Amino acid sequence: MVDQSLDPISPKFDISSNIVSWLKSLPKDRVLWTILVLLLTTALLTGAGQALDFAATMGGSLVHTGIFIIISVLIAAYIKASGADQLIARALSGRQEKAVLTAAVFGALSPFCSCGVVPLIAALLAAGVPLAPVMAFWLASPVIDPEMMVLTWGVLGLEMAVAKTISAIAIGLLGGGAVMLLQRAGYLKDVLLARAKPACGTSSCGPSKLPETKPVWAFWQESQRRGTFMGEIGTMGWFLTRWLSLAFLLEAMMVSWVPLDQVAAQLSTLGPWSVPAAAAVGVPAYLNGYAAIPLVRGLMDIGLQPGAALAFMVAGGVTCIPAAIAVKALVNTQTFLLYLTIAMVGSISVGLLYAGYVTL
Repeated sequence: MVDQSLDPISPKFDISSNIVSWLKSLPKDRVLWTILVLLLTTALLTGAGQALDFAATMGGSLVHTGIFIIISVLIAAYIKASGADQLIARALSGRQEKAVLTAAVFGALSPFCSCGVVPLIAALLAAGVPLAPVMAFWLASPVIDPEMMVLTWGVLGLEMAVAKTISAIAIGLLGGGAVMLLQRAGYLKDVLLARAKPACGTSSCGPSKLPETKPVWAFWQESQRRGTFMGEIGTMGWFLTRWLSLAFLLEAMMVSWVPLDQVAAQLSTLGPWSVPAAAAVGVPAYLNGYAAIPLVRGLMDIGLQPGAALAFMVAGGVTCIPAAIAVKALVNTQTFLLYLTIAMVGSISVGLLYAGYVTL
């Protein structure tokens, strides 16, 4: 029997009929308790003003990303209600090598933020899309998007923008390839945490195991599909609200208490070790992709090598707190650690390759 208090996307939240059950589940919600404990601890240690500032920052971040989250939740709910998730699953369950390449490229070029892509990832995993292309998409998406590409071009130059885009695709390919090899060796068979599994009972169904049904694009004409749509909105919306609130709170605490700019400035003094050191700093530290660009520009002006700058941005983007917490909320510890390992290895690799390129 699964403890639904640990379920990152619990089916208890059904806005049509189960609001009472949802309210009763709140006292057992460990995510909400964690947020409350962090705020109370902050109030006790540093004063109520600091705790209120953190809470305000958390709320502001939710509002700032709200439109993207709402759009992504609506898309995910539409995909599930219409049955398009099975269509996508069959399309990505053919030759995994091709699927991984497609997912990595689409992830790097998609407009979704690292938070907004979570509903789509969850829907695809539950529908039976193999983990390899999902991991490729998940790793590539937070590194860059079209808007960030243009901003990087304007501040750091076209070469760095191209390098970052290629890095996103490369890390996606690395992650997807690693997952394929591990699955062929018998690992990563069931990665979802306490979530409704697809019909075949695994998160990596083959195309032959998926139902051959056509999507019903006008799903609102069927009451059951309308219920699925509304239920998915409530379920996924509540999931994102809880987990992203925790992520943004942790972000606010880290930005306030950890002098990342001072730590990053030390990287320019490490010479050839700056690339792995930059990745090591970027992986555990929150680094918003947009905020990182002017910071990296300043660091490069005082001597940070381009390879180290690239590793710093890529590592921080892949493992930013919202993205990392979303990964941990959906998959088991083994898969989460693989995600972090690929982020580290991939960031160091692209940084070293770029450093070698600029010295040619």
